[in-house]
Amino acid sequence: MAHEDCTLTPSVPVTGFVDGYGNLCERLIAPPGEFTFSRSADVSTPGGIDVSPGAPFHLVQNLPDEVLTYLLPSRYCESDQFTDLGWNLVDGVEPGYDQVARIVEWIRSSVRFNPYSSNFQMSAVEVNRQREGVCRELAHLGIALSRSLCIPARIVVGYLHELMPMDFHAWFEAYVGGRWYTFDATQDAPRGGRVAVAYGRDAADVAIFNQFGPALYPKAMQVRVEMFESRP
Repeated sequence: MAHEDCTLTPSVPVTGFVDGYGNLCERLIAPPGEFTFSRSADVSTPGGIDVSPGAPFHLVQNLPDEVLTYLLPSRYCESDQFTDLGWNLVDGVEPGYDQVARIVEWIRSSVRFNPYSSNFQMSAVEVNRQREGVCRELAHLGIALSRSLCIPARIVVGYLHELMPMDFHAWFEAYVGGRWYTFDATQDAPRGGRVAVAYGRDAADVAIFNQFGPALYPKAMQVRVEMFESRP
C-alpha cells in the first residue's frame, strides 16, 4: 500500500490488532449520535489474475498446517452437506484446479447472480436452494463445494475495478498446486484490478465492520475505485 488516509468524525481513539486470519483490524468505541468513517488508499494491484488449468490436488496429509482450517464446515459454508453434489459436478475432471473451475462454471450457469437480490446472509445450502444471490452467496457456494472435495477454500472481500454496480465485493480462493488461486463466479472471465481487504472461512469472518450493542443500520456507504497507471 503506497498511501492511506482515515478520517473519523467525531474523532475517537482507535487501536489496531491482527486477527487469526492475518487481517489487520481496528477497534473503537463509537460515540452517541451521528458517526462518519472515511478511508481512502492508493494500492498497487495486478491488472490480471493467475490461472493454472491442471494445477494439482493435494492430499490432505500433504497440506500445510495453516490451510487445514479452510477444509472444515463453517457457519455459511456447510461443506459436509455437499459431498454428493460436489462429486457429481466434477465427475471425470482432473483433481485440483480443474475441479474448482468446473464448480465455478456450474454456479455461473445454475445460480443467478443478482446484485439487487433481497436474499441476504444466506448460507451455501440456502443459496443452492434459492438459486440466486449476491456475490458473497455465490462465493459461499463455491467454497462449500470445493471443501466437499477436500480442497481448501476461503472467502476474500475487497474491491474490484469497474464492478457494476460498484460496491464491496466478495470472491473466493482455492488452494491447489501449492498456492491460492482466485475464483469469482460473478465474472464470465478472469479479471484483475482486485484489492483484497480481508480473508476468512466465510462472511462471518470478514465483515467490513462489526458493531456490538444498540446501534442503527448505517445510513449510507459510498464505494469508489479508480485506476491509475503506475509510475516508474
